[in-house]
Amino acid sequence: LAVLGFTKKKKTFLSGRAISREAARKRRRVESEVFGDLCRLLPLRASVRDHLDKPSVIRLALCYIRLKALLQDATEAAEESEVYLTILEGFVMVVSSEGDMMFLSDNVSRYLGLTQTELMGHNVFDFIHPCDHEEIRSNLQEAFWSDAKRDFVVRIKSTLTFRGRSTNLKSATWKVLQCQGRARACAGPSPSSCLLLTCRPLPLSHTLLCARTFGSQHNMDMRFTQCDHRVSSILGYTPRELVGRSIYELCHTLDTICLTKYHINLYSKSQSVSGHYRMLVRGGGYVWVESHSAVVPAARGSKSRNGASQPLLILSVTYVLRYPHGCVDVASSWHNIAIVQICRCVFDK
Repeated sequence: LAVLGFTKKKKTFLSGRAISREAARKRRRVESEVFGDLCRLLPLRASVRDHLDKPSVIRLALCYIRLKALLQDATEAAEESEVYLTILEGFVMVVSSEGDMMFLSDNVSRYLGLTQTELMGHNVFDFIHPCDHEEIRSNLQEAFWSDAKRDFVVRIKSTLTFRGRSTNLKSATWKVLQCQGRARACAGPSPSSCLLLTCRPLPLSHTLLCARTFGSQHNMDMRFTQCDHRVSSILGYTPRELVGRSIYELCHTLDTICLTKYHINLYSKSQSVSGHYRMLVRGGGYVWVESHSAVVPAARGSKSRNGASQPLLILSVTYVLRYPHGCVDVASSWHNIAIVQICRCVFDK
């Protein structure tokens, strides 16, 4: 009787385990079906959806739900998005007030090596250089939520090598981005705000356009040490007249703050864009310009005064945006139109 009782209990135990296994199997099957349905709803290519794991599906779904609330009135054609991205020469990023990356355009991999799905839903502070966290934080503070234009420079992780190959995230380097855009209010039951930004990597080389561009070389205090002959046709000065003069002597008084911020970015990030400022023309008047600069080591033969380290210099390319007679560069006008149009086209794919 004892043996029969033991056998009966064992069968009951084994039967209970089988029922539990079957219930778990059914639960996993239902869960997989739900995640599969949710994944198919994401506005992504099938080749991208096939490689998403469950946490990624949830992360991306939450991003698109929040973004849909922002873009309720999207009506533009999706085909236009590629044209706008080409004009901007960068990628679009939407950042919530908490720093979450709600959206990035799918061409982000061309500039950072990281794909759209790898970045969306993550916090921007996880990818920004620690020294630039305060820069991002100041642009995300509630006190700054207004229609004022945002224009700042940050360093972000990039897995692209100099040869254009992609490496893993642990070996990522820092790429300097110029971020421009505005704040937008998100509609919905719990209104919030986000930043719509266009992000352009600062190039290490520029094409000099004879009619409206000149190159220059500066000390770290922004004094000219060398200048391109094209400056004569733009500002009226000869290159020799500019050597030894500071760029602050040539800028409009009201643009000094803009240049100071640009100068500080050069010291801390080695690359920077000045934004629009006015330069004094010989004989009177100003022209609107923008300077793209990078800090590089001086020639090998030169030495610093104490001989301790190799001196640095600033290489700068300055573009004329407006001449005295009012000929305006249309590139900046395209920016404000394109940033809204691209984001509104997200859900029309």
